[in-house]
Amino acid sequence: MAHGDPGRQVDETWASMLEALFTSSPIGLHLLDTDLRVVRLNTATAALDGVRADEMIGRPMRDVYPVVADTEVEALLREVVRTGRPLWERVVRVRLMKDPSQDRHFEITALRLESPSHEVLGLAVTAIDVTERQLARVRAEVLDAVRRQMGRTLDPAVTGEEFVGAVVPEFADIAIVEVVDAVIRGDEPPLAPLPPGTPLMRTAFRGGPAHAPLAHAVGEVRQVPGRTPFTQALTDLRPRVVPLEPGQDWMHADPARTAAMHSARAHTLLVVPLALRDSALGLISMYRTEDSPPFDRGDRQLAVELAAHAAVCVDNARRYIREHSIAAIVQRQLLPRRPETHASLETAYLSVTGDDPGAWYDTVALSSARTALVVGNVSGRGLNAAATMGQLRTVVRSLSAFDLAPDELLARLHDTAAELAHERSNLPLGDPLRREALTVDCAYAVHDPLTGTCVMASAGRLAAVVVHPDRTVTVPDAPAGPSLGAAGDAPFATVEFGVPVGSVLVFTSDPELTSYLAENSRPLRSAPDFADRPLQDLCDAIVYALPDGPGAGDAAVIVARTRPFSPEGLACWALDAEPASVAEARRRTRDQLREWGVDEETVYSTQVIVSELVTNAVRYGAAPIELRVILDRSLTCEVRDAGPAAPHLRHARVADEGGRGLFIAAQLAQTWGTRYTPEGKTVWTEQALPEAS
Repeated sequence: MAHGDPGRQVDETWASMLEALFTSSPIGLHLLDTDLRVVRLNTATAALDGVRADEMIGRPMRDVYPVVADTEVEALLREVVRTGRPLWERVVRVRLMKDPSQDRHFEITALRLESPSHEVLGLAVTAIDVTERQLARVRAEVLDAVRRQMGRTLDPAVTGEEFVGAVVPEFADIAIVEVVDAVIRGDEPPLAPLPPGTPLMRTAFRGGPAHAPLAHAVGEVRQVPGRTPFTQALTDLRPRVVPLEPGQDWMHADPARTAAMHSARAHTLLVVPLALRDSALGLISMYRTEDSPPFDRGDRQLAVELAAHAAVCVDNARRYIREHSIAAIVQRQLLPRRPETHASLETAYLSVTGDDPGAWYDTVALSSARTALVVGNVSGRGLNAAATMGQLRTVVRSLSAFDLAPDELLARLHDTAAELAHERSNLPLGDPLRREALTVDCAYAVHDPLTGTCVMASAGRLAAVVVHPDRTVTVPDAPAGPSLGAAGDAPFATVEFGVPVGSVLVFTSDPELTSYLAENSRPLRSAPDFADRPLQDLCDAIVYALPDGPGAGDAAVIVARTRPFSPEGLACWALDAEPASVAEARRRTRDQLREWGVDEETVYSTQVIVSELVTNAVRYGAAPIELRVILDRSLTCEVRDAGPAAPHLRHARVADEGGRGLFIAAQLAQTWGTRYTPEGKTVWTEQALPEAS
């Protein structure tokens, strides 16, 4: 069999292949000269749809593919001609002559052509239409951005801002989020169809610099006019792509928005309901304007996915607001509304940000004109934290009635918190509260105006800030005990510090806030009338001085100023450990009470009380013995001795000769108790004074 010239056969094969490529290949093939003019291009090139190929010969490449986004492509092609380094898979956005209103995306690769003698002949350029792939990528990026950026806060307004920030300008030129006003307050969303007249709040708007907020400002609450695409979307909970052609019937129902749309040169509206479980939470409106392509079916499907995620985020925020509102109500009911009146201590309460239902403050009147100041914070959020806080505050008030020292009271409170933590750990496995550890920080301080001191113990890192009358600021070094409810039984320690008359004490439930106030104490000690400045002004000054943004956190705060205790309201006598001291104590008490102008009935009952307390001290106590009578908000009688034995209230039988003393004193007094000190004990009683007529 005769064979032809092999070289000729190869040339013919190459020629046939090139002819096939330039006539049948779906990939756009282009031969350009060194000036980037078209030498040849294949008939399958997308740019030739409706255009003859010979009309493009000799024309610049930019006439074939009018680039609208990447203006550097021509410079890059010239760089390929100059250097020979290929340009690989550069995606550009163009508008073809056949459809100048529709943007297309092409992936361009350019290779330099050289002759066997290395003369530069031009470029071989391929152009592949990747519009659908590019749109799919952009849509995936928008969906990913919405999922990443939304839900980082539990605020419906911020959630809307996160949404519009993720979709503009990548997906829409203008985006608006409107939420049912009741949902903003935490109420259950209404079922669709949305009842007529339901108000919506515009929570977010995002558009280009030239776009006004489309008729209504962010934060405005309004009713959506009837029979528009917006009301229809809230009725059947389905998205709509609406061409914005002038003169449509529904536009007359909302002339303000219609005028704003025309002013923004919007040509397509994509309205999507924020819906969850057949309930309407709000509405998302997205617009494309001017030269942007209109929304299509793929955009509508993406908008449904975006709105579904946004609806979950808005509903999570609504649930949080509802729980927070209920927890705030519970906290407000559990906390004291106003500070109690204390003759030797002026107090004011402050809640910084008010976003922590587990924080509490309290002041408790104690015997002998003393006052307990309490701040604390329960871990966790919501109703559980508020309920636990209420339990612990009640326990603190109950324990304070036993006149326990601060360290001993916190030890008892620690036992209570540990028991609550144990109960929590035994909840059913499905209860999320079971997985939340219970820890409590608490500071308990007792101010004694008769000694001018304050004794404090702390669970956690809570401390006090003391502003002295000379405006110096100190933070007593109180040893930090373990948080209440934490594992272990580490002891609590106390610290005693002086608080001269006119000092200001600040207790907070947040150690970070305490540190900030100690380092930035100007608001506490400023103003020339520091000593007489109203405490509410000091509270306001603390709030005004806090830095913007997160930092100080949420805190319950007590601000207290010490007042002088009148020496005329205190009488003390040292007594001998002899039976004769009983009569002396009665006589001195009677004379002192009459000097104070106390009514005779109270004088008589007080004499009986003093007689019984001193008798107990003489018989069962140890020297030295001291009687102290205090006239404050009530009348207090105290008998101190060095004996460790505590008196017990018991009911004597008919034949018994003794045992009735403390019972009689308890009947005549409003309350009584025993307070222990390293030197011994103090038995005290309190009697209410008749109100002045």
